Amino acid sequence: MNRQEYLFDVIKSFVISEKSQNIAEKATDAKTYVFKVLRTASKADVKQAVEASFDVKVDSVNTLNMNGKVKRTRHGLGRCKDWKKAYVTLAPGETLDDQSVAAETSAE
Repeated sequence: MNRQEYLFDVIKSFVISEKSQNIAEKATDAKTYVFKVLRTASKADVKQAVEASFDVKVDSVNTLNMNGKVKRTRHGLGRCKDWKKAYVTLAPGETLDDQSVAAETSAE
């Protein structure tokens, strides 16, 4: 797999939640979006992937490792997979158009 293919695989999906919507609306000049990304991706990888995929300028990237929840099943306790979340802040004046966001979320 070459570098371009890896960058397009870094972003898995948008995270649509109440918290992510509040963060997106709170920012006045710089928009912040939340993505589910590969666990092996670094901040630089996420930045390059967003810039290449959506043709925008990224200001900063913050990442979090999310632990999977423990769920109870009829066979005992089970566990969801761990995953990585990235908060991507775009440069002032940059936004993601609604069509690209809708296309990403419908692909899930």
